[in-house]
Amino acid sequence: MINSMTGYGSAEGRLSGITYAVEISTVNNRYFKPTIRLPESLSFLESDVEKQLRLDVLRGTVNYVLRQKGAPAEALFEINEKALATLIKRLGEISPSGGVDRELDMGGLLALPGILTPAVPSGETAKRIQRKVLAITKQALKGLKAMRAAEGAALAADLEKNCRSIKATLEKISQQSAQGPQQYAEKLTKRVDELLANAKVKLNDETVAREVALFADRADISEEIARLDSHLVQFTKALKGNAQAGRKLDFICQEMLREANTIGSKASDADIVHFVVDIKCRIDRIKEQVQNVE
Repeated sequence: MINSMTGYGSAEGRLSGITYAVEISTVNNRYFKPTIRLPESLSFLESDVEKQLRLDVLRGTVNYVLRQKGAPAEALFEINEKALATLIKRLGEISPSGGVDRELDMGGLLALPGILTPAVPSGETAKRIQRKVLAITKQALKGLKAMRAAEGAALAADLEKNCRSIKATLEKISQQSAQGPQQYAEKLTKRVDELLANAKVKLNDETVAREVALFADRADISEEIARLDSHLVQFTKALKGNAQAGRKLDFICQEMLREANTIGSKASDADIVHFVVDIKCRIDRIKEQVQNVE
């Protein structure tokens, strides 16, 4: 069964007194497009997180957020004490006559480049954090996939409903087109008889038959009907097959619309034209929904 590209999943876990919370949300996109937001101190996890996301998400814009809760200050950043002391010493050496006679702003000093840096864990600590974060990520992905599957089931139901409607309309077109040549022959004979009534000339039956045959050949839409019906079968089969069928469904939609346009251009019957308009509206609805299929 197909999956939707819209979903959400979250999970959290604790390690060494710190809570790690992961949130993953996805929306539709033609390609896989991850946006990963990590604390600066855990930026080394980005490539591992992206690899994990790629294993479970084929298409869509993926927004991944990792937050730390309850982390002590020393676990988040480090102060370059040597650089700070050197800076303060240099500032103190500047004489008041040089224009520096105000109190130092410690907040401004800490904001200078190289003074306050993220506390990046290393060694075994980094490995333990990596294992924990990836385990939490897998839990969040499990919830995400469950939601995408539920959304996919609802999408599939709506798409199948539209396919059934198109098939029913297509049967009406088939029935109506079968009557086309006979109706054309009757209209042609009546029209010509009216024009030739005063001349007392009767139209040759062979001439009428030849003209009707030419009309039937020009207006024959049996092949287009058969192909559109075949596309509907393929579409329905794809809905129940591979979960990542979005690209295939999108391609089938294009072919369905192509056949519907051809039927509309070849048909001369007003009822058939109206039926084609209904089919094209349904196909547009399907195309819109397919954009959300993974």
